[in-house]
Amino acid sequence: MVSTQSGGSPPALDRGEFREAMSFLATPLTIVTARDTEGRPWGFTATSVTSVSLEPPLVLVGISHTSSCFRALSEAAEFSVNVLGGDQRDLAQTFATSGTDRFSGVHVTDWPNSTVPYLSEVGVAFRCVVTSRMPAGDHTLLIGELAGLRRRQVVASPLVWYQRDFRTPI
Repeated sequence: MVSTQSGGSPPALDRGEFREAMSFLATPLTIVTARDTEGRPWGFTATSVTSVSLEPPLVLVGISHTSSCFRALSEAAEFSVNVLGGDQRDLAQTFATSGTDRFSGVHVTDWPNSTVPYLSEVGVAFRCVVTSRMPAGDHTLLIGELAGLRRRQVVASPLVWYQRDFRTPI
């Protein structure tokens, strides 16, 4: 347990303790997709996605500097956020696995008037135009303005990341 001493700053929390504490924060699972400058699709399973603003509609995505997708996302003008449902664990696992062809066997469609891919199988997808990038520790935060929304169906049961595992809370 970490406590603050009177009049002093709190003791430093090591990486393992921080990771363990954060595992109790349930977060929705998404797959963020984009294309690199040569047109190749890239994507990763993301938990660091949140809305930032309603006016204009802005979305934030955090991407690790060690991610295989980092270069593509750090240069992309647009990206998609694909919201996963409880029945899409396998898709989440595929896009979380390094060294595999993440798009093999996955239905991908480009947004109209764009080359940004989204996953046709998801219930909800957002097309975002990058408005800013901010380094934050070992991640870069991408802010994207909503340029498109696709709802195929209502996602009855979300897929979340909780205590380092895929879970369906409903």
